[in-house]
Amino acid sequence: MPRRNVPPEAWPTHGTRLCRAEPHPHTQGVRVIQLRNASRTRSVYARRRLGVLAALTGLISLAALFTGPAAQAALPTPVSAATARSYLASLSVATEDRTGYDRDLFPHWSTQSGSCNTREVVLQRDGDNVETDSSCAAVSGSWYSVYDGATWSAASDVDIDHMVPLAEAWDSGADAWSTSQREAFANDLTRPQLLAVTDNVNQSKGDRDPAEWLPPLSGYHCVYARAWVQVKYHYGLSVDSAEKSALTSILNGC
Repeated sequence: MPRRNVPPEAWPTHGTRLCRAEPHPHTQGVRVIQLRNASRTRSVYARRRLGVLAALTGLISLAALFTGPAAQAALPTPVSAATARSYLASLSVATEDRTGYDRDLFPHWSTQSGSCNTREVVLQRDGDNVETDSSCAAVSGSWYSVYDGATWSAASDVDIDHMVPLAEAWDSGADAWSTSQREAFANDLTRPQLLAVTDNVNQSKGDRDPAEWLPPLSGYHCVYARAWVQVKYHYGLSVDSAEKSALTSILNGC
C-alpha cells in the first residue's frame, strides 16, 4: 500500500507527550570515565610542566653557584673606620720583642679541603677565571693586586700576604700562643688577614708594620689600616707607639 504524506500541521497532538531522549546508562558511564581520564591527563601534564620548571630552576641556580660573578682580589670586608678607631684605642701599647722567633713556629698553608691548602684557596678566591689541576694548584687565571694595581696571569707572580706578618704577631704577643693558635692565625680565611698580591711588593713589605710600610697605592691605605687593626684586635695583639700613631693618622683620614 502506498505511503500517504501527511503535512506536519495534520500530525496528531492531542494526548500525545513529546519525550526528551535520555542518554543510555552505559553511554553516560563512558562519558564520565572519559571526563575523568581527560582530567587525569591534564593533571599529569601539569605535574610534568612543574617538574620541568623545577629542574630548569635548579640548573639555573647551579650555574649561578659555579660561575657566579667574576672573582675580585679582596679581603673579607674589614670593620668600618669608626670601629677600627675604637678597636685601636683599646689595644695595649708595648715595645716589640722578636726574641726566639722562627717562621716555622707558625704552621702555614695548611690543608683546607681535599688537596687544597690555604694558599691555593686564596688564589682561587682572589683570582678571576682560575683553573686548577688535580692537585689544586692554579694553572691559569688572572690576579689583580690591590697593593700596586698590577695584574698577573701566572700564580708564580703572586704571593699571599699575611696582613699582620707572622713575625709582627710574634713581637706583639703570639710568642705566648700554642702551636695550634699560631697555625690558626697563619691560615685565617675569616678575618681580613690573607690577600693575593704582587710577589715583589709583598717581599718589600716583609714583616714591617704600617709605621714602616704601606701599599704603594695610597687609595688602599684606609682598607689596609682597618684590616690591620681588626686582626690585631681579634687576636689580642699589642701595638707599639709608632705603629699606633701611623694607624691613627690613616684612620682619621678615612
